[in-house]
Amino acid sequence: MDLYALRSALGAGLLSFPVTAFDADGSAFNRGAYEQHVGWLSGFGAAALFAAGGTGEFFSLAPDEVPEVVRAAKSVAGATPIVAGCGYGAAIARPMARAVEKAGADGILLLPPYLVEAGQEGLFRHARAVCDAVGIGVIIYNRDNARFTSETLRRLADACPNFIGFKDGTGDLATVREVTASFGDRLSYLGGVPTAELIAGAYLGAGVSTYSSAVFNFVPRLAQRFYTALRQGDEATTTRILAEFFYPFVALRNRQKGYAVAAIKAGVRLAGFTPGPVRPPLTDLTPEELDMLRGLVEQHRD
Repeated sequence: MDLYALRSALGAGLLSFPVTAFDADGSAFNRGAYEQHVGWLSGFGAAALFAAGGTGEFFSLAPDEVPEVVRAAKSVAGATPIVAGCGYGAAIARPMARAVEKAGADGILLLPPYLVEAGQEGLFRHARAVCDAVGIGVIIYNRDNARFTSETLRRLADACPNFIGFKDGTGDLATVREVTASFGDRLSYLGGVPTAELIAGAYLGAGVSTYSSAVFNFVPRLAQRFYTALRQGDEATTTRILAEFFYPFVALRNRQKGYAVAAIKAGVRLAGFTPGPVRPPLTDLTPEELDMLRGLVEQHRD
């Protein structure tokens, strides 16, 4: 997929990050279970799927597992573009980027570098090193210790034609609006805070046309219904779904750090798949919390 086609696809509809399936004790990637789930998801109209992303536990994957996950996603996703997670320091990120490109990824989501904070010059050099390593499109994930200014993004856009997207995980809408106003259609803009539906309307007002939906993993029809209502300006529907599903889900998610991933994986189990446990340092939902999620999902499964 060429850079323009991927950039256009990213802004054309709802996005999602499939969870990564592991075996029963979490020690190995379960390719069969993963392919079954991603194949199912690809039938619900996602504009793109992100393999080995944040919800896919990128942070817990060994570097050589990431291209394996990408290959598995590509094998069952049909025409749905696959964007691969990529990260850590530049010495790891560059060969990882080349490996996922070889595995068939249509693009790369560059996650914040591991642990350290860096100034704008360091962030620019890091992102450029990854862009220069591949020919496929690169999306910057703006969050945590990797918050890019508009000036740094301009330098990157001028230097790297394959820098095609800006995903925001900060919720800082003033900065997001500055970026969308500054770059216009040069980039695609993605919302990426946990449970992005909570501020999807505000993102839309700031020029961000789409976002990644974690709950698409297990209630894809509901996720698409919310997205469609949002884009149509149907505030009555979005307000109802927020009140009936998303706010109770977020209350459950907020019971424990790391549940932004663990609750999604639990939902995938409830949808009939076998994604295995989350890997440490994350922990799975308790039996009581799983029952709470089951009750919520059963009200909204259709």
